Formats: sequence, structure tokens, C-alpha cells
Amino acid sequence: MNEFIIVFRECLEASLIVGIIYSFLSRSNLHDALKKLWLGVGASVIASIFVAIFVVYLKSTVGDTRYEKLFEALFMYAAAGLIWYVVFWLSKHVSDRKDLESKTETALKMSSWGVFWVVFFSILREGFETVIMLLAQDRGDGFSYIGFIAGATLAIGIGYLIVIGGKRINLRPFFKGTTLLLVFLASGMIAYGTHEGEEYLEKSGFIQKDEIARPWDILKPTDTKPENGILYKYDEAKDLYYHPLYDKGYIGEFAKGFFGYNSNPNYVELMLWIFSLIFGIRMWRRFYA
Repeated sequence: MNEFIIVFRECLEASLIVGIIYSFLSRSNLHDALKKLWLGVGASVIASIFVAIFVVYLKSTVGDTRYEKLFEALFMYAAAGLIWYVVFWLSKHVSDRKDLESKTETALKMSSWGVFWVVFFSILREGFETVIMLLAQDRGDGFSYIGFIAGATLAIGIGYLIVIGGKRINLRPFFKGTTLLLVFLASGMIAYGTHEGEEYLEKSGFIQKDEIARPWDILKPTDTKPENGILYKYDEAKDLYYHPLYDKGYIGEFAKGFFGYNSNPNYVELMLWIFSLIFGIRMWRRFYA
């Protein structure tokens, strides 16, 4: 079950990003950028395999996860910045088709490399996060290949449906909604990356967890199973039950991965999420309001 949830969530986010960008490009006849998109998908899958091997090696030699947290934070920031770039580049060109057609082929090829990089870093970040989560939940009781394959298949299927839907429905409303979703995804990456940066500093001894100021800290884990707690997630290693809306619970885990939700954020994390969301929405409104 854990393998299914982890792989489904990570693959779904990558599939949404690829599916939305593909719909932009195919409906706008940006063929060179489409080639860059699929090149980015292939390169990121290969890179993810090497990253997985490196993470497993690093964990076996170093014995801690602090560098994993640092790498994940950097991947988050890079992916968020590139999503903003591509979203607004695509929005501008889709909203002004005549301007796009008047541009030279060389300029278009240069711009389309942004598509490659956003896809590359988005999928690479998901691959990196997937291997970390799978290693973290490994209890020595075997690996569910069925859950792994089922999660990836379902997520890719949803991404495919987005592509099909993007071909059948009115262009502008579809882009308006999906672009806003990408804005929230980018802000979530900023918040999530900041949280991972906090864990890196904590594991490196630069800060103490108890000394970090937080605007709220709710839905804390409990060591006793609550009544009617069928949706609570149980961690055998820590002997703790997680509330569904806690950021490690079944619902909270999805919200954290997609939108940066956290049941105990620090002030820096919260403020960066708010500022990045305001920035993204203001830019979105410039193209679609």
C-alpha cells in the first residue's frame, strides 16, 4: 500500500506538469518545443535512475539523510523557478498567437529549451523524492512491485486524460485553469523545499528543532490508536498514529506534495509560500484576468 501511495503521488505530479505543458505546445503548434519536452522526459528518467543509485550509495556510506534533504531542497527551488518561467512564457505566447508567428525560428528554439529544463527538473525531483520515500518506509518486509506499478500506471493514465481533454475542450479556459494549478504547484515546491532545508540544518546541527518558531503545530502524532481511527496512518518504526490531515497522514501527504501544505510550518516556510503564491497569482492574472 505504501509503495502505491508514494509512487502514485510523485508520478501524478510529474504527469500533471508534462500533460499540461504538452497540451499548451500541441494546441499552439510549437513543434520544436514538443521535441524538447520529450527529450526532457527521456533525459530525466535516465538521470533519475542514476540519482537513485547515488542516493542508495550515499545512505549506505554516510549513514544519515542530511544531504538527501539538501539535494531535495535544491531540486524543489530549481523546479519551481523553471515552472514559473515556462508557465508565463507559454501563457504569453498562447495569448498572442500573431506575435508568436512573427518570431524567428532561432528565437523559438532558444526559448523552447526552457521546456526541456522544467520537465527535466520536475521529473528528476519526483524521481529523487520517490527513492527517498521508498527507502524511508522500508521496514525489511519486502517491496510491493504491484503497488509500485499500479501507482505509476494510474498516475500516468490521469496525465494522459489531461492531454486528451486539452485537445477536446476550449483552449483558453483549459489553459486558464491548468496554469493556475501549476502556480499552486510551484508555490508548494517553494514551501516544501524550505521545509527540507530546515531538516538539513537540523540534522547538520546548525539549529535545534525545539527552538524553531512556528505559527501553528496541530494534529500531532499519537502513540494510541484513536477511536474510529481507520484513516489514521500507522508508523511501525516509531509506533505512532498520524491524523489523516497531518502532513505525514494519507490526505496531508498528498496536500504537502502538491501544494506545500504543512501542519507545523516554520515562519520562513509560511512567508515564502505566501509571497510566492501572491507573485504567481499576480503574474497569472496579467495573462488571464
